[in-house]
Amino acid sequence: MKALALFSGGLDSLLAIKLIQETGAEVEAVYFLQPFLAPAEEEKLIAHLQKLIAQLGVKLHIVRLDEEYLRILENPKHGYGKAANPCLDCHIFFLRKAGEMMDKLGAAFLVTGEVVGQRPKSQNRGAFPKIDEETGLAGLIVRPLSARLLPPTVPEEKGWISLDHCPSIQGRQRKVQLELAVKYGLEYEAPAGGCLLTNVEYGRKVKDLIKADGSLTIDSLRLLRIGRHFRLNPRFKGIVGRNHRENQILFRYFCKQRSTEGLYLLKALGAPGPLALGLGGPATDDLKNLARLTSRYSDHPWDTSVSVKILVSGEKHHLTTVSVAKKQGTLDLEQFRII
Repeated sequence: MKALALFSGGLDSLLAIKLIQETGAEVEAVYFLQPFLAPAEEEKLIAHLQKLIAQLGVKLHIVRLDEEYLRILENPKHGYGKAANPCLDCHIFFLRKAGEMMDKLGAAFLVTGEVVGQRPKSQNRGAFPKIDEETGLAGLIVRPLSARLLPPTVPEEKGWISLDHCPSIQGRQRKVQLELAVKYGLEYEAPAGGCLLTNVEYGRKVKDLIKADGSLTIDSLRLLRIGRHFRLNPRFKGIVGRNHRENQILFRYFCKQRSTEGLYLLKALGAPGPLALGLGGPATDDLKNLARLTSRYSDHPWDTSVSVKILVSGEKHHLTTVSVAKKQGTLDLEQFRII
């Protein structure tokens, strides 16, 4: 008997796999890789996940989420949380995708590390039956960490597995999980920030992008993690780098896309400072305002006139220069910041 486990990289999913292994079932795992990280960061994360799962001797499948997932983010059936986190829709989507993998892998049921009451919207007794029904996997999703609090599943009813040894964890407390980690000798990392979509600042940028462009792309999502973002008009935004690494990312992005219309790379001349990337269709004053923002974060003295170089993309890509005063006067450029 084989099970497929949804692996998050956290302690709960590690314990869920271990508990199912103790039933005698073979377990493979799947991790759904969200499209937010740069390739180098993806490689680092995958290596970390492989190290964690190796403790259990389990094969891990990495599934990179694509355009289908982005459409879920744009218009979630069950709505967003406090940021741009469609947690219920994401969870249903992941379960469906895992369900599609079952036949290919020869798995008879799914396993998750969910705990009753741990998350108000997607992990409660009332939500589980709705989730299972909407995925088309009713009775085939086993949640061993709260097994004795939930109705028996098909694998239990048919005698494929017994969950008598499993705990009855509920709520946000972690005492039982920590005790089990010691019992099984599992190494794990303490919970960190979680899904990036739950970050309020990042969520505002996602919603701004959907409103302005009508859709999301993997490149546009990755750029949201870089720099300070300013919406200068409904069709034009600017990103100002905060450090050397971010400047490099913005420079590489412009160079890679330089034959595409609607990209602008700005740099204040004569002193250290950020690169800024403009995207879209600027109106009359938008490029000058982005140049002012570029100069504001440079090392030029406050009461100076600054020359800002602008590289313009497209078939007729060219270089131009504008002169701006670093001291902004009555114009409050912070009004454009996406917050």
